[in-house]
Amino acid sequence: MTKSPLILLPGLLCDAALWEHQSRYLTEVADVSVADLTGHDGIEALADSVLASAPPRFALAGLSMGGYVALEILRRAPDRVIKLALLDTNARADTDEQRRRRRGLMALANQGEFRGVTPRLLPMLIHPSRTDEAELTGVVMEMAERVGKDAFLRQQTAIMNRPDGLPDLGAIACPTLVLCGRQDALSTLEMHVEMADAIPGARLAVVEECGHFVTLERPFAATALMRDWLIYA
Repeated sequence: MTKSPLILLPGLLCDAALWEHQSRYLTEVADVSVADLTGHDGIEALADSVLASAPPRFALAGLSMGGYVALEILRRAPDRVIKLALLDTNARADTDEQRRRRRGLMALANQGEFRGVTPRLLPMLIHPSRTDEAELTGVVMEMAERVGKDAFLRQQTAIMNRPDGLPDLGAIACPTLVLCGRQDALSTLEMHVEMADAIPGARLAVVEECGHFVTLERPFAATALMRDWLIYA
């Protein structure tokens, strides 16, 4: 089997650990790499940084903020993306209320309370039944520590200023998987239905008893669905 390159895009305050299971178990069907999305404060610049080091054509998967960057890559270089997976993300621009909450978290970080940001976000990031699971929450907290305050501020700035991607979804022509946890409190099931309906031929997959971090919370399900997308889509 000829393996296509697969670029994985992490979310806010996330790094390669978000994709650990997929990076390990998709290597039989893809040449997997995880992009660094910490270096710029604009979605366009983040997309350009991924494209600059990417092979000529590649499969692309993004979770949360990674999905925002993936959609920007599709806008900039649609012919280079052979397959697309959008996980626990949203095509819409931020609302005024979402921007207000982001500015509040940024202010907290700037006041020396960066370590208090992730605990505040945890109830929105993972399924309510798993917030006391030390192994799972530890991975999330450790990723945030590695990403750090300065990159967090850049990422939030990029997210707040991202464009509305809904009008562009109908132009996506590659095989697309739209995947989410049913109980995702940040990027709701309704948002994923909206994206899947707008992207021609997209497949919607919903993982039960799962919040925003499907690749961490239900790694076997996420990997199996992505494997199927890579082989058969």
